[in-house]
Amino acid sequence: MSAQVEADVRTISPEMPAMFDGMKLAAVATVLYVIVRSLNLKCLTAAPDITCQDTLLNRYLLKSCPILTKEYIPPLLWGKSGHLQTALYGKMGRVKSPKPCGLRKFLPMPDGATATFDLFEPQGVHSTGDDITMVICPGIGNHSEKHYIRTFVDYSQKQGYRCAVLNHLGALPNIELTSPRMFTYGCTWEFSAMVGYIKRTFPQTQLIVVGFSLGGNIACKYLGENRANQERVLCCVSVCQGYSALRAQETFLQWDQCRRLYNFLMADNMKKIILSHRGSLFGMSSSKMEPSDLNRLYTATSIMQIDDNIMRKFHGHNSLKEYYEKESCVRYIHNISVPLLLMNSSDDPLVHQSLLTIPRTLAEKKHNVIFALTLHGGHLGFFEGAVLFPQPLSWMDKVVVSYANAICQWEKHKPQCQ
Repeated sequence: MSAQVEADVRTISPEMPAMFDGMKLAAVATVLYVIVRSLNLKCLTAAPDITCQDTLLNRYLLKSCPILTKEYIPPLLWGKSGHLQTALYGKMGRVKSPKPCGLRKFLPMPDGATATFDLFEPQGVHSTGDDITMVICPGIGNHSEKHYIRTFVDYSQKQGYRCAVLNHLGALPNIELTSPRMFTYGCTWEFSAMVGYIKRTFPQTQLIVVGFSLGGNIACKYLGENRANQERVLCCVSVCQGYSALRAQETFLQWDQCRRLYNFLMADNMKKIILSHRGSLFGMSSSKMEPSDLNRLYTATSIMQIDDNIMRKFHGHNSLKEYYEKESCVRYIHNISVPLLLMNSSDDPLVHQSLLTIPRTLAEKKHNVIFALTLHGGHLGFFEGAVLFPQPLSWMDKVVVSYANAICQWEKHKPQCQ
């Protein structure tokens, strides 16, 4: 019996190593295939897709901002993945982020709230010699201390811009709320107060309006709500916003591009911000919240549930639909007459492709609008780099400042430019 077993072993053993080698090769090939697919390594790089009317100003801007018409090249190994670009922005913000020194300002609001923003003076003379201030509205739950904001502010200061950065109401962990209200998707009150302060304090300054993600919605809504808000504004730049919360809510329930997961993560972050101000939001006598709203907050798993149970009530909206309709800039953006640059990325996992018809159609119909759509960049990522490690300054930072510089030169030397 033992002799027979030994004979069988001797018979099959020479074939076993070859079989195992084949399995290893198959496993390695499978892993490489998954990596190549998930990182989009086979995807090509390209210049942004530009939509705009053929006007004298737009031709000048595209010529003066060559970065808008040249190929955007993300880091080779991971930069073509919108998820990794978004995750790196969310986790780190930026690499080797500077720490610009600013002065924090507190503005009392009519309803008892206290708006805060940080003011950063320029670190050089602007190329036009003029006094120009960038008024900046960060993304959801963000503030002046976020790394991507610090990097952008530092770069803008060195280009001769004064910067005013809004701290969303309730976003700063060490600043208590003074009323039972915090920031919402489209409330422009605090941003308007900051812009008003800048105009009063620096009567000679001109403004560049910049908004990132949710901040882009607020910035565009502010300019479109009242034409008087566009006085002394040279231009506006919006990066990675979704334009219509009503249309976006449907896409956030889909698993496509893991959007449902991002929805849950953003809801969890919003939940933490709200609960950190639980005493002010639910405990004050003027609060519009009920104990049942707090219970619903604990069980919320999506941004829409939080908006319906908490956020819409800050401004007395009767329904989630009404809240999204009235707080989205899509109702107001067509009223903007100053030059407007709208930037988005095709692989942004938070902004569905269907939403991009809004800025594209606007740019086709309005002479003052340029819509730039990149292949890669994720949500507020836009990292640049050779192979693995990204550069401290992003492509997004360079584009915004380059566009602002071109607008300032146009206004300064308009006759010569024409």
